Amino acid sequence: MKMTNLKKILFAGLIILLFSGFFAGRGDIYFEISKNIDLFSKVYKEVSFNYVEPIDPQQFMRSGIQGMLDALDPYTMFIDENKKEDIDLITNGKYGGVGISIGVRGNKVTIVEVMDGYSSQRQGLRIGDVLIEANGVKITPENVDQISSLVKGEPGTTVQLKILRNDEKDTLNFNLVREEVIVKSLTYYGFYPKNSNNVYLKLTNFSRSAGDEIKKALLELKSEKEIKSIVLDLRGNPGGLLDVAVDICNKFLKKGSLIVTTRGRDQSDEKKYFATQEPLVGNARLVVLINGGSASASEILAGAIQDHDRGVLLGTKSYGKGLVQTITPLGYNTSLKITTAKYYTPSGRCIQKIDYTKSNKVFAQPDSIFKTSYLTDNKRTVYSGGGITPDTTINYIIEGNITKDLLAKGLFFTFADHYYYMNEKQDFNNITDDKIFSQFEKYLAEQKYVYHSDADKQIDRLIADVKNKKVDGTLSADLNRIKKEFDKLDIAELKIYRGEIIREIRGELAARYLGNEGRTETYLNYDKQFQTALEILADTAVYNKLLR
Repeated sequence: MKMTNLKKILFAGLIILLFSGFFAGRGDIYFEISKNIDLFSKVYKEVSFNYVEPIDPQQFMRSGIQGMLDALDPYTMFIDENKKEDIDLITNGKYGGVGISIGVRGNKVTIVEVMDGYSSQRQGLRIGDVLIEANGVKITPENVDQISSLVKGEPGTTVQLKILRNDEKDTLNFNLVREEVIVKSLTYYGFYPKNSNNVYLKLTNFSRSAGDEIKKALLELKSEKEIKSIVLDLRGNPGGLLDVAVDICNKFLKKGSLIVTTRGRDQSDEKKYFATQEPLVGNARLVVLINGGSASASEILAGAIQDHDRGVLLGTKSYGKGLVQTITPLGYNTSLKITTAKYYTPSGRCIQKIDYTKSNKVFAQPDSIFKTSYLTDNKRTVYSGGGITPDTTINYIIEGNITKDLLAKGLFFTFADHYYYMNEKQDFNNITDDKIFSQFEKYLAEQKYVYHSDADKQIDRLIADVKNKKVDGTLSADLNRIKKEFDKLDIAELKIYRGEIIREIRGELAARYLGNEGRTETYLNYDKQFQTALEILADTAVYNKLLR
């Protein structure tokens, strides 16, 4: 046999061995899937027919599906018929409704936002109205989750709402026509401060229309005067659609810049997304505000801006969600949202914080999430894992526990309603801090509000413990004396945190007198992170130093 023929035979044998191993491996997977589907089906049928109590077949199967998905990450989920509208809202940014947002304030289900231009606004619904019935169904904090299905529906149909207004003095009935409500992703845009060349953009999500909203806003503002700087606010933005994040990056980054890379299970399953347009505001200075509520698409945008040194990131570390989901229709008005890839910033960072494969037997092998350093275009060091760290960290927190308590109990919100209905004709700009603070103190007294600090609560427990153990009365008297001193401090705490309490009151009052835009501008006046952003944008040396 010739040497060349022998080589051909050996080569062919090697190929057969390699591919037989490959197909055997794939066959093993398919065999395991087929075997376990058969087992699952038999268990489902056996229990459904023979369990001692009657079984609801649909709920039983849904429980099984949920159990499977619970073993993965929290973003992979089964979406049933009742949540189809939520998917439409995420993907299309619209739904059939009347244009209100609701929330629980204290023990009341309350309208917290009335959107401009829809039937709720046209027919006179207001922020602060208490919702007591929807289509004849009584509404309470316990069944608040049902309200969405009661109020939303096909455009052109009607919904009847009964509300309480003006400290529950008025009961009003509304018959509202549902419309196609388009949810704005860009909830505020404009030159702010008003006489400046700085633009403030507040982006709350990445729904389908977000890119067009940003484009329209920037073109409109550019037609008014030159845009010299921009503050893009992504705080509290949980993300949305990947392609929308890419589209928005196009408005700021140079054409041809890498925006993000996604990689699936196989290394060959990699997609790179580049800026395909010339930027609308390529020369304007940029500060992007982020915090722990900035996630997913927000982090894609922030990561691309940081890696290309296009702007300064300011605030606190982002959430750390580096996973990409795909929505797949399953039939019967159901869908599956499944994690199909991880995303990587232009420098190569995966900013995923939580390793869901750790100590989880479902996964065939552990994840490879670890912290590594990378370089931006200007050779600044940035890190993967655990979210995106801003270029300058500025905390913006509520300091007073009494302020947090007042917020939790909804008392700023209810006071704003009370004050507004007592002073409807008043000019908001003429309301002094001293006046609203004294009125607020009076209101709290009328509501019999009492604040107890953590220290005060601990002393109460100590006093009760001493009483139960029947310890010497001297100790009990000493503790009661200390308690009185802490009670004095609790009363004084309202004045200690007067500044941030006035901020919260003014924000709520602005929503009543000036609308949502006025509320945003009022809060910006007290916003430490926004004010720091303006200072950085105004100082060329500091701005350039941060970006090196």
